[in-house]
Amino acid sequence: TIVKEHLKDPTYYDRMSTLLDEVLTELKAERLGYEAYLQQIGDIAKQVQAGQAEDLPKQLNTPGRRALYSNLSEDEDLAVQLDGVVKEVRPDGWRGVKAREQVIKQALYEVLKDTNEVERIFSIIEKHSEY
Repeated sequence: TIVKEHLKDPTYYDRMSTLLDEVLTELKAERLGYEAYLQQIGDIAKQVQAGQAEDLPKQLNTPGRRALYSNLSEDEDLAVQLDGVVKEVRPDGWRGVKAREQVIKQALYEVLKDTNEVERIFSIIEKHSEY
């Protein structure tokens, strides 16, 4: 799941991957008992399955908003703002049509003011069917 969903929310799934690596390292170093290992793996699996951390603000009620939040330094207001902007300006059938994608990128640029950041965030938006 971590590998499959990574492109939808790179920051979140990188964090889950790191947690998994840490648990495995602890087990290999014999600093962690098998029961504790299973408990921690179970906890990580629940978080990965849910696709979100348990302590997220209530406004982040869609996978797209959560992905924006975790990839924008956990800036809730910016995530909600970009979500609204994309939903407002997106043309029908925009995926794969360069001119229509540019409409979304321009709207993102007006908020982010950084071309590289627009491209990074656009690649995440593109993976979410809600947009």
